[in-house]
Amino acid sequence: MIFSRVAMVETHHFSDGGEIPNNPKLPLLIYKGAVAARGEKAAELIEALYASNDWRAAWRYGVYPFPHYHSTAHEVLGVYRGHALIRLGHTVGISAHVEAGDVIVIPAGVGHQNLGSSPDFHVVGGYPIGQSADLLRGNRGERPAADDRILAVPLPKADPVEGVSGPLVKLWGVGS
Repeated sequence: MIFSRVAMVETHHFSDGGEIPNNPKLPLLIYKGAVAARGEKAAELIEALYASNDWRAAWRYGVYPFPHYHSTAHEVLGVYRGHALIRLGHTVGISAHVEAGDVIVIPAGVGHQNLGSSPDFHVVGGYPIGQSADLLRGNRGERPAADDRILAVPLPKADPVEGVSGPLVKLWGVGS
């Protein structure tokens, strides 16, 4: 089997992190073991999965080692090889161990940072169709304009892993 049926999705709400706002409404989602394949073939399959659910695969790379967030797009990270410790939610968040097969959906505004990873760690990063990410680092002067952009980011049409019946649809109120 190429795609695992997601048994459980972790959800995390983060309060305002000061210099990094996080998202006041939407939870971050972690799908453990969502993809059964590994390696380059898994990357291709993840890209196809995103496309079938109205998300756009935008790049293959790691996760930046500095705290950052996006005020103009939601983001999905599908780990296709290696493992990492990722800080999510900045200083008020969590540190999550992710490995090949895991998928993380990061709402606009939520801080994320690679705290350390295996040398082969890579993800397929993507965004809902029609969204492009900026790159903000929590610098002075980014807010309150970034807060306004975060609240204006449209909801995606579907869950990037399980489509219109996926947990994101219910948890984010897609179609409500």
